[in-house]
Amino acid sequence: MGKSLDHTVVFATGRREGEIEGVDKRLFRSEIETVPETHAFVQGTESAVKIGQDAYRIAAQLKEQNFVPDIIYGHSGWGPTLFMKDAFPHAKLLAYFEWYYRADSPLYNFDASSPLKAGGIKHSRVRNVPILTDLYSCDAGFSPTGWQRDQFPGEYRDKIKVLHDGVDTNFFRPWPYGRRPLILPRLGLNLSGAKEIVTYIARGMEPIRGFPQFMKTVEILQKRRPDCHFVICGDDRVAYGDPHPEGKTYKEAALEELDLDQSRLHFTGLLPYDEYVQVLQASSAHVYLTWPFVLSWSTIEAMSCGCPLIASDTEPVREVITDGENGYLVDFFDTEAIAAKIAEVLDDPDKNKKIRQAARKTVLEKYDLAYTLPEHLAWLESFF
Repeated sequence: MGKSLDHTVVFATGRREGEIEGVDKRLFRSEIETVPETHAFVQGTESAVKIGQDAYRIAAQLKEQNFVPDIIYGHSGWGPTLFMKDAFPHAKLLAYFEWYYRADSPLYNFDASSPLKAGGIKHSRVRNVPILTDLYSCDAGFSPTGWQRDQFPGEYRDKIKVLHDGVDTNFFRPWPYGRRPLILPRLGLNLSGAKEIVTYIARGMEPIRGFPQFMKTVEILQKRRPDCHFVICGDDRVAYGDPHPEGKTYKEAALEELDLDQSRLHFTGLLPYDEYVQVLQASSAHVYLTWPFVLSWSTIEAMSCGCPLIASDTEPVREVITDGENGYLVDFFDTEAIAAKIAEVLDDPDKNKKIRQAARKTVLEKYDLAYTLPEHLAWLESFF
């Protein structure tokens, strides 16, 4: 829309890096310190309110410049959208609703070894304050998956459209010559001669994304498949959930506790997109494990690359994968079963050709940016 002469687009953001052609970028503060005396349950709300106040400052400046938007569009929960209806009461407020912290969510009871304590349940209710404010004040919103939309209170779901962000299938595509040789010179990584590469991708290394289960699976498979390499992309941190109870990272715990051949275990950290897509195109089998939570973008991107996907049989995954048709579903906690399914995929790559093709077909039909972007723009245009 920024390139269109029919629209004027102002982008208020906390990110200093990056510019978008045709878009007027305005900066608000994204690094907000909470007051130490603030109750732990409402520190997130305090931060959101402060960010919202700074975003309102930008709105006030725009009003002084006689700029009044028809549509305001933002990510709910972090604060920038909180006071936009106060600044521009006649503008349509549209919000991206990613997750609602239901106290009765299956997320909190998924792992019986670490059930949510009473304090956590109370915290989950309170942390919805900015989101509930936006749910009430917005004109409409959207969530990327039906599972995520269904976590929101029933009385507000009619306001929320299911519309995925979309994947650039021209970029995330299968390597045209079979499996791509994996060579990342920046990291000194050359697996061009590897017969088997199992991949795992997540923002952080944490229980919610099944990192401990995956590492146990690595231990099992390394003893059975001497030619198998494992590539793990992500930061050595917790992006979602609680830190390790002993103060270490989950990666450190795995390397200490498990019998692993680290010469066949490759941690890449977070990767730029040109390297990230090479990992997916080189994958012999891709593993995605998650609790009942937000579906990772990497799942759709891996399917778009035609990866044979072994994924947890959990609610967000079942929305996109049908077992035996466009991927394989496994018990999140059963590392032997996960290892067995990976081995089955590795043993007969030709057998899984239809699975890979069906995975790609699913993305082309439901999640292709060429389809989702026009739908998204049409939805926005309907509010003018």
